[in-house]
This record gives sequence, C-alpha cells and structure tokens, in this order.
Amino acid sequence: RVREPAVAGLFYPKDPAELSRVIAACLAGAKTAPADGELKALICPHAGYPFSGPVAASAYQLLAGREYDTVVILGPSHYADLHAASVTNADLFRTPLGDVPISAKGPLLAQSSPFALEPRCDVQRPDWWPESSRKAPAVDTADTWEHSVEVEIPFLQATLKKFQLVPVVMGEVDPAKAAAALGRILDDRTLIVASSDLSHYYSYATAQELDERCVKAICDLDVDTMETQEACGRIPILTLMHLARERGWKASLLDRRNSGDTSGDKSRVVGYAAIAFYAPAPEAFTAADRRYLLELARKTVREVAAGGKLPGVSANGLAPKFTTPKGCFVTLTKHGDLRGCIGYILPQGPLYQAVMENARNAAISDPRFPPVSPREVDQLEIEISVLTTPQPLAFDSSTELLQKLQPHKDGVVLRIGGRSATYLPQVWDELPDKVAFMNTLAEKAGCERTDWRQPGASVFIYHVESFKESDELPTAKPR
Repeated sequence: RVREPAVAGLFYPKDPAELSRVIAACLAGAKTAPADGELKALICPHAGYPFSGPVAASAYQLLAGREYDTVVILGPSHYADLHAASVTNADLFRTPLGDVPISAKGPLLAQSSPFALEPRCDVQRPDWWPESSRKAPAVDTADTWEHSVEVEIPFLQATLKKFQLVPVVMGEVDPAKAAAALGRILDDRTLIVASSDLSHYYSYATAQELDERCVKAICDLDVDTMETQEACGRIPILTLMHLARERGWKASLLDRRNSGDTSGDKSRVVGYAAIAFYAPAPEAFTAADRRYLLELARKTVREVAAGGKLPGVSANGLAPKFTTPKGCFVTLTKHGDLRGCIGYILPQGPLYQAVMENARNAAISDPRFPPVSPREVDQLEIEISVLTTPQPLAFDSSTELLQKLQPHKDGVVLRIGGRSATYLPQVWDELPDKVAFMNTLAEKAGCERTDWRQPGASVFIYHVESFKESDELPTAKPR
C-alpha cells in the first residue's frame, strides 16, 4: 500500500530535480545556530514552498549530520471532520524524491486512543483536488488530500536520507491525552515534527503581533495561552508542548516570518515559524559558575591586551570544580568572525588557571591573527569550552568510524603518525558532513585530506560544556 503524493506540482515541484534544487536553495539560505542539548522535535510550517520553504529550512538545516530511525509527523486536518488522530494505513509514503517506509511504530501508536488507524470520517475535498498529483480513491480518508504532513517529507528526505515515518493527521483531540500515548513510542532515535502555520490572512502588522504572541506562548511552554491561539496546527503544537513540559525539553525559536516577507505581498499574510525543542545537556556548571569563568577570561583579555600579566587569583576558597585539572578552550569572536581560539585538549592544571592561560593565548598568541589591541576588547565575545578527557574510539575501518561519530556532540582528536589536530563539537555546525569534517581535520593536522582513512590513524573523542557571554552575561554583549 502506497500513499501517493497529493500536492506535488501544487505546493512543491513535481519534478525531482527541480524539487531538489528548490530545497537545496532554501537550506543554503537558512542561518541557524544549534542550541546545546539533544534535538527532540521541530515545529515547521506547511504552506507552498515559495511561501514557507525558507522558514521550514531554518529547522530542517539542523538535521544535517544527525541520524534518526523514526520521524513522527503530526499535521492538522484541513479537509476531514475528524475527532481522532489518524495514523496512515500505508506501507510507503511516496514523494517525487522516492518512497519512505512507514514505521511499525505507526500501527502500534494507533492502538492507543486518541490515535487510530485511518478511522472513517467525512472529507470535504479541497478545490484543487482535480489538479492533484494523485488519483481520487473510491473512499477518502483524513490522509487522502492532507498537505500538512506531505510537504514536510521532501525536506526530511533531503536532510536525513534514511529514516522511517509515522504520519499522523490530527483532528479535535485532547492534546494531553495524545502526548501521553505518543510518549510511549518515543526513544532517543525518534524525532517529532509538528506541522503548523500561524495566523491566516491578516494585515502584515496585525499578523506580526498575533504571531509574536503565539511564538512566545510556545517557547514559554505556556499551554493555557497557546490554547487560545489561531495556529492551524494548534493541536499538534499543544501535543508537543505537553511532551516538552513533561520531559524538560526547552524550545528555541529559529525563524519567524510571514508570507509578506517571503513573497512580497503584505496585504493579507500567513504567518510561519520554525522552532526546535531540545533536551538540555547535563550541566556541570551553574549560571553563577559560568559567569565567574567568563568574567575571569574577559579580565584576562583586557589585562594582556594592554600589555599586562595574568590576573592574580588565589585558589583558596574556590570550589573544587574550579581547581580540578580540566582541558579547556577559549574562543574569541569579533562581529561573528573568529578572532582567536587556543586551548588544552588534556588537563594541564586547575581549570581557573587554564581559562586565564588560554584567554591570554587566544588574545595574543594565536598565530592566525595579530594580537588583540586594547580598543578591540569591547568588540569581542568570549566563549569557553570545558572538555572531558579524550577517550580512544575503536574502529576497524573508515566506514565504521563514520558510523560511530556523533555530529554536534563529539569533539574529535585525530592522530596520524606524529601529527595531530582537533575540532571542537561546535565545528559540526560549519561542517555537518562527516567525510568533510574528517577531511579538513586531516588537513589541519598537516596531512593529506584522506589520510584519516589509512591504517594507523587513531581517533579520540571528547565532549564539552560550552558557554558564551551573550548567553550568560547579556550586559557584556560586544559593541
């Protein structure tokens, strides 16, 4: 059983090459900074690609280099009078980019109310159905013409490559009950996508106000306020919000625009948002700890830029977490561009001392840049990365190595003969492709770009807790 595409050629291109080109252009134009933690869910719009594609790409760009076994898409019903959450009864979901297998988790989910396997319902066919890319069946289901799920899938195919799907069309159901049922099939290899546009057909100014209020409710996990909002995917969003509150996930706004921004017609607009939900990474340092280390690094940069020495700090009275030997890096950026980055991969002394030494080294000893001048200091942003001790990663082939690497999580030390180099986990943001990541790391070590594939190359993995001034010290934002 194949669920054929209903809106290919209407909401997105029907030709595979053109569809791939459009998606690639949207992804290339998206500028998204991943947050710390494990990505658990996305909210993405579902209008035609010329209108909402650029916003959706801000979310889907985060998937580059990540791997999930299952994607659950929760889309609102636009054409069916539905009082359940309808799970497809198909085996494959087809788009111009190919077929995606339906996960066995779909029928399993359908056993728990309010989910059901394609329940009978009244369907009002959309005006465009005669132009649809699929033939009309003898009996319509909630899924037959629904675009809110379908338009998400080509973006997933372009970014995730291999995954199984649980497509769900949601009617008027209790979001809390839906969240409880959905939670029973979730694991660390499952991603949720809640499909929704925001306000519909208001003036540009009114839409801006309404959408800002809606997005704030979502990011604050304010269920009561969200229940009063006009988003067409209100039920999928509320289902996700209940899960997020229960599991401690945090929401991060990636992009918010409307059709007036993307198409130019600002008379009657539709609002769109891309929002990511993360399970926060465990933190070894409190907000006060982070502020202390960042202020120590800034004091150091200011002193050495003026020709002075490291600040005098007494270890007496410092908490053990500051006096314990730790590897760390200090990164300086100026107007978003790298200005210096130096660190210790292995512990070489107390953490507080390592922070001062690497702040000094990043400011005046990074061979890639001239020393920081006193007038530059207030234009810099400082980020500190505290490292776990690198551990060897066992692998028998370059293919196995690539399978074991965890983008956006692993810092990598590559050793080839007597040469070595490292990339912090943050580098995955710029190089999400595993092969490109390893190729450039080999070059950084002074080797040929494919030497990491050769026998004798070794890899060590570490993780980091990173924090920067713009997050922890809002008043210290660079000028």
